[in-house]
Amino acid sequence: MIRRLLGGQSCDLSQSQKENIFHTRCKILDKTCSPIMDSGSCYNYCSTRLVSKLNFTIIPHPKPYKLQWLNKQGEMIVNQQVKVPFSIGTYKDEVNCDIIPMEARHIFLGRPWQFDRKIICNGLTNQITLTHLGTKFVLYPQTPSQVAKDQLTMKDKRDEEEKVENQKKKKDSKALSSKAKGKEKEENNSSKKIVKKKNHFARPLKYVVAK
Repeated sequence: MIRRLLGGQSCDLSQSQKENIFHTRCKILDKTCSPIMDSGSCYNYCSTRLVSKLNFTIIPHPKPYKLQWLNKQGEMIVNQQVKVPFSIGTYKDEVNCDIIPMEARHIFLGRPWQFDRKIICNGLTNQITLTHLGTKFVLYPQTPSQVAKDQLTMKDKRDEEEKVENQKKKKDSKALSSKAKGKEKEENNSSKKIVKKKNHFARPLKYVVAK
């Protein structure tokens, strides 16, 4: 599903919602983020990148489980959760999300969220109607071009972060190497001083020749 999401959206030049999952934008701690709403998921998910960036408090998962990715990562254990507060317009909510390494979007709201909020999805317009705290809300999806633009922006940010991180690692590695060489040189100089000091106090041997 994630591969189809990343690869197929930008190719659709029409604004039809026929083949589109519900995408939108939301606010999480005053940061603009990109969620997906899809009933095809049995869980709510949050990306590890978002948790790290916003410094969320991680809680143990009450029922850890295995998740099988359709890529080289293979199987992974999902054993952590986080509470994510978010808002879409006037709709404000908080949802428990399982933490996974997800790059397609920041949060993924699946069946648990849809069940709790009594979601009704319009199959033609892809609009979502929900009820929260006695108030009815209607959420509108992004167009395919908006989705493609958001995904490109997210990719550029990831690439920039990875570039900065790699530069930092190289700098730290050089600093450690330089520090190690300096320490080795200091130890060698110290050893030489000790040898010279011992030689300075050494007394010459006197030989007595018997006559």
